[in-house]
Amino acid sequence: MGRKKKTMAGKVITYAEVMKEMRAKGTAQNVKVYRRHGAEGDLFGLSFASLRKLGKRIGKDCELALRLWDSGNDDARILATMIADPRELKPSTVDKWIKDVHYYVLSDQLAELISRSPIALEKMEQLMDSSGEFQRACGYTMLASALENGVAVPDKDCRRYLRVIEAEIHTSPNRARYCMNNAVIAVGVYKPSLTREAEATAARIGKVVVDHGDTSCRTPDAVTYIRKSLVRKKV
Repeated sequence: MGRKKKTMAGKVITYAEVMKEMRAKGTAQNVKVYRRHGAEGDLFGLSFASLRKLGKRIGKDCELALRLWDSGNDDARILATMIADPRELKPSTVDKWIKDVHYYVLSDQLAELISRSPIALEKMEQLMDSSGEFQRACGYTMLASALENGVAVPDKDCRRYLRVIEAEIHTSPNRARYCMNNAVIAVGVYKPSLTREAEATAARIGKVVVDHGDTSCRTPDAVTYIRKSLVRKKV
């Protein structure tokens, strides 16, 4: 349990040392910000810049990632997604972690991690079929992340996803609607052969209403976002 691991800097680090460092670097202001975005668990209030810096120092460490996740602390869980090796992710670990997700920042981080794993497409489909708000959101964020990272998602599958999104987006849970809208955008931007189909789907869907709580976040208009993104890609 107290096993030490060499960091990228050549020093050693333990679970206790990581938790102590995170506790020291957290701020009350960041805790307030994360609470407004839906965080409900224990929090230190680290900035993402601090978490990324710490994760880079640690490197990939699946054992430490498991311990950090099991702490129940949201900062520690975000760090766990940063140091877990996607190549070594077990289906049982993914199933356990996804059940614990209770707000979108953690869902997005976990989706990005799983999308780089060998079980990405299998888990993505399972999560997209989920009725849970953040589980379903995670599945569609995985689709967007996979497309952005160049994963070969077949056109026929993307067409099927577009049909499902069109049929189900307005009756899906709050955060899932946001991620489904982003998935339509990702298909339009990263699948040139399906850009027009994605735009047509978005036009039929119309305005997607998402409650972002006490934040300045907004839900992008998919057609507008696709077209602006394609213009930026050409520059």
